[in-house]
Amino acid sequence: MASSLPLQASFRTSLPTIISRSRPVCRFGQRQRLAKFAVGSRRTISSYGYTQAKALVYSKYGEPQDVLSLHGHSISPATGSSVVLRMLVAPINPADVNQIQGVYPAKPEMTIALGTSEPSAVAGNEGVAEVVSTGSGVKNLQRGDWVIMKSTGMGTWRTHMAVDESQLIKIDNKDGLTPLQVGTVSVNPCTAYRMLLDYAKWGFRGDEWFIQNGANSGVGRAAIQLGREWGLKSINVIRGRENKEEEQKLRQSLLDIGATKVITEEELLGREIKDQIKEWTKGGREQIRVGLNCVGGKNATALAKFLSPGGTMVTYGAMSKQPIALPASLLIFKDITFNGFWVSKWSDQHPDLKKQTVDDVLRLTREGKFKDIPVQECRWGWKTEVDTLKSAVQGTLGGFRPGKGVFVFEET
Repeated sequence: MASSLPLQASFRTSLPTIISRSRPVCRFGQRQRLAKFAVGSRRTISSYGYTQAKALVYSKYGEPQDVLSLHGHSISPATGSSVVLRMLVAPINPADVNQIQGVYPAKPEMTIALGTSEPSAVAGNEGVAEVVSTGSGVKNLQRGDWVIMKSTGMGTWRTHMAVDESQLIKIDNKDGLTPLQVGTVSVNPCTAYRMLLDYAKWGFRGDEWFIQNGANSGVGRAAIQLGREWGLKSINVIRGRENKEEEQKLRQSLLDIGATKVITEEELLGREIKDQIKEWTKGGREQIRVGLNCVGGKNATALAKFLSPGGTMVTYGAMSKQPIALPASLLIFKDITFNGFWVSKWSDQHPDLKKQTVDDVLRLTREGKFKDIPVQECRWGWKTEVDTLKSAVQGTLGGFRPGKGVFVFEET
């Protein structure tokens, strides 16, 4: 994520925002089509042309339920190269929560740009927004366009925002897409896409493999689908469930989107898996070129052992909070390479490549080759109370979840 939150010079606080306290509307369930939130938007605008907005902000680090607050403010009319946006969808990623806790490497600058009583940052790093107004100097955007953030750290957990045109990536073709699909494209799918393509030289002949843990995560599901599209076979490791019927449903859901094999962590660490993998890869003639690790600990070590000579393991997370033990034999005799990947840093360093990657994933989505992730949605309307929003954020740290948390913004 970016290390600072861009100052929003266009924000003003001269007009009060009325914060309603009616009962919140927030339901959790499987994904619904969100296209109805994409058009016909109505802004809350004062008689002076100021857009009324609300944002989830924090002025100190800690648990989301303790430090997040809902701040109302006014946004002045767009001028120059600035645009005013209405958020449509904003995911709640674990990294967002870690940032609020203060344990993430990138920490946004806290400012009083929104008129908060003390320096604060707006939470959230991913999402899709609709352009609702543009300054006279804006060249490539117009009202109704959809955009995503060019870099991280811009604070997407808010109803509206003002930002310079240069900080946005326009979705050139939004036909056939929902806000959910666009709003969740820039972190998990981009992570899977770059890790698979950038850390191995593939022949794309249909006889090459990758292996990954956290296969049920957003990145894991993206990797499965991209691998299927590119002719890559996959061994996918999931956490076992006490309820074996639920475990089997999870296995099948991954097989349905293109997984070649699905095993549990217990099976990965068991005695029989070595012979099974040897059989699957035709005695090792089909190489396992890449391992994707988001867990760490013994799980990651076991994953690395099954890489073919010259393979690469890419670490992008550490869910177990345990270090990776590397047997010397993997380095000396198998020449395994170990790398790390941080999509936030990659995005900030390669904005043009990010756009290309996003465009390609959305092309696959539009063609029906890349399916939506399961989500738990929390509706965010003008009257939604802060406790509802904080609960949705805090819940991201829970154990087994049926889907990724996302804020879905109602018309305001």
